[in-house]
Amino acid sequence: MEVFRSLAEARALRGCAVAVGTFDGVHLGHRRLFDTARARAARHGARSVALTFEPHPARVLRPELAPPLLTPLERKLELMAACGLDAAVVQPFDLAWAQTGARAFVERDLCGHLGAADVVVGYDFTAGHERARADALREMLLACGVSLNVIQPVTAEGLTVSSTRIREFLLEGRVDAAALLLGRPHDVDGVAERGAGRGRAFGFPTANLRPAGMLPAHGVYAVRVRLGVPVGEGGVTGTRDATGWDGVCNVGVRPTVEEGAPVTAEAHLLDFDGRDLHGERVRIAFIERLRDEHRFPSAEELRAQIARDVERAREILRRAPM
Repeated sequence: MEVFRSLAEARALRGCAVAVGTFDGVHLGHRRLFDTARARAARHGARSVALTFEPHPARVLRPELAPPLLTPLERKLELMAACGLDAAVVQPFDLAWAQTGARAFVERDLCGHLGAADVVVGYDFTAGHERARADALREMLLACGVSLNVIQPVTAEGLTVSSTRIREFLLEGRVDAAALLLGRPHDVDGVAERGAGRGRAFGFPTANLRPAGMLPAHGVYAVRVRLGVPVGEGGVTGTRDATGWDGVCNVGVRPTVEEGAPVTAEAHLLDFDGRDLHGERVRIAFIERLRDEHRFPSAEELRAQIARDVERAREILRRAPM
């Protein structure tokens, strides 16, 4: 997937079908937009494109109210590539660009810079500082000879798919429910840091990281862990020498062993070869919640509980699809 760093750089995409949105999480609803863009592009022998914005507009307009990101840009681009899109355009979003009106966005950006033939948006999409909705947007696009495709809400098991609902599930620790709306387990990436070695002393060495993406609620989870080096320009389009492991991950502050610790994700890889992971890129996918995080009276009781967590995680992950 080719990545363009602004609309002004994307003139090579003229005639494309473009899906427009923030696409945080790249969930099942977003994938419906991408599928529609791919189908429309195929009709004209054109390229399918996603147009997104960086940083998330809420982080510029109302930073104090901005939601935590499900997928930082690198991961978002990787997931878009996996959806079969030909290209992505990442438009820098700042206060100056936020003043763009809907008509300028249509005429200058979508029709001018991008030269789109088809535009695909979600049912709740708004454009420009005046927040023009689909009907107004359709009239502006038709004046340029461009069609608008509005995708209605997507549901999974009776639940409307949205980034907001996924965040709510994660805040509740309901990673299985979040996965239902994402169409995959929620995951986070980070670089393994050197810890204090307490897990190894307990007989359960861990990979410790503070990831950029949103962590679920404090607790202990059955996880799958991927080790590997990201490759690709702009967004990760694959991993080199990637290795997968089952694991148990504690999200929280380690109350039994350390007071005042920052929130981290500590993943114990089952049957791991024990090599030092410091500095290695790690991806943790959350499969199922095992229990809350809480303080134990002694290190011995903590060690016994971790052993029980490991056995339960093995059972869960044996049943879980890869």
